Amino acid sequence: MESQILYIQQLPDILAYYGDGLKGHIGAYSFLTLVGVALIIITGIIGAIIQNRLKAAMTRYSAVYVPMTGAQVAQQMLHDHGIYDVRVTHTPGRLTDHYNPADKTVNLSDTVYSQPSIAAMAVAAHECGHAIQHAQAYPWLGLRSQLVPMVNIGAKIGQFVLIAGLILLSLGNGATVAWVGLALFGSTALFALVTLPVELNASQRALQWLEHSGYARGELHSNASSALRWAAMTYVAAALSALAMVLYYAFIILSRSRGDRR
Repeated sequence: MESQILYIQQLPDILAYYGDGLKGHIGAYSFLTLVGVALIIITGIIGAIIQNRLKAAMTRYSAVYVPMTGAQVAQQMLHDHGIYDVRVTHTPGRLTDHYNPADKTVNLSDTVYSQPSIAAMAVAAHECGHAIQHAQAYPWLGLRSQLVPMVNIGAKIGQFVLIAGLILLSLGNGATVAWVGLALFGSTALFALVTLPVELNASQRALQWLEHSGYARGELHSNASSALRWAAMTYVAAALSALAMVLYYAFIILSRSRGDRR
């Protein structure tokens, strides 16, 4: 599962902008703007906590031995579902595991690919869950794939249009350009929301197969479930962070539209 890029990297700039004013006269700032800043702070903290818990869980369960590597688990799960046209390979990095529907490859990070642990087993099975979704035309996966071109465009030009709209708004023009920019920028939030059922379903498929196949039952199954649960929470955190950023900019547009230039 790919490590989510949370939007908290924008937090320092936001805090720097508002910091001096917040020290002495909070009331001078728009209530909506303050709510937006608070949402970003809260979701940023949540995201950081979840990332730390995920890393701790993966470290813990990487020490729980099983007789198969992640690569072997992936091959077996695919074959058990009648899938023989998907290639299992490895990719550099940690928590960089993902399924690529374009070339039908299950890409496992180096440690997952070669490691015989319950953590590697759970991650490999999860990624195979995506391959099974693809083979069975799971609708949410199809919708997410359809959104990719729009998200790519939104990510590239959305912020520029949004900034231009905010500048125009501060000069006394209408908010139309700003709202268009926010809609483009907000496509990333839509993508994050659509990703949630895709990831949860892949984990569900993984856990069902691990139990039914007999590779992970009892405590091992509980360990795998815990690892995948924390992995899924990173997607929840990413969706919350994306929504917080959209709301933050929406509140700025609303505040400036009614005459508050702060």
